[in-house]
Amino acid sequence: MQTENVFEVRGLTKTYRTGAGEVHALQGVDLDIRRGEILVLLGPSGSGKSTLLNILGGLDRASSGQALFDGQDLTRASDRELTRYRRRSVGFIFQFFNLSASLTAGENVELITEIAESPMSPAEALGLVGLKDRVDHFPAQLSGGQQQRVAVARAIAKRPKVLLCDEPTGSLDSKSGVQVLEAIVGVAGEAGATTMIVTHNAVVADIADRVVRFSDGAVAEVVANPARRAPSELKW
Repeated sequence: MQTENVFEVRGLTKTYRTGAGEVHALQGVDLDIRRGEILVLLGPSGSGKSTLLNILGGLDRASSGQALFDGQDLTRASDRELTRYRRRSVGFIFQFFNLSASLTAGENVELITEIAESPMSPAEALGLVGLKDRVDHFPAQLSGGQQQRVAVARAIAKRPKVLLCDEPTGSLDSKSGVQVLEAIVGVAGEAGATTMIVTHNAVVADIADRVVRFSDGAVAEVVANPARRAPSELKW
């Protein structure tokens, strides 16, 4: 039986050891993330928001505490279990597109669909982000916003339960950024994916169901938006 929450985080900490000492990236984070919601994690660089995203995505491990995904304890999962979790359940979108320059848009998406269990076709995924006519184009033939939309299509093509976006508009101008946010919101709704967007851009918070504000490795506040704004209404 599925619960309302897809993630349940309790007392999560992350400490990095450097030559200068210890850096406490997360300091006892408690957070419930609801199934199907759009959550924006807002805060300055170094506040812990990307660290939390990486732990929930199975890319990093917590120092202590617990992070449950549909009852599975990610903090105690083996490397093999985390690999299976990432492959089956998580789609990632990063600030930089990470596309292979020697592959077409369709082939870049196909790299993910080859390892997924019941993926979309590359053409279907690219169609969802408005790039059906760019399937055979190479990254160098696409604008920055179009390349990021290819990255969105790649992330959603495996039909993930969770879509994790780390500064997806950070390297884009306002117009391209809005187009990428439209693609993310659209495909998340199409797939029913729980979506988390890390950003330092406060304007982006308006598209969320809830906004989590981070400060010094901890959750400072969680605010529910009375109504979500469409990405097309945003300007920065």
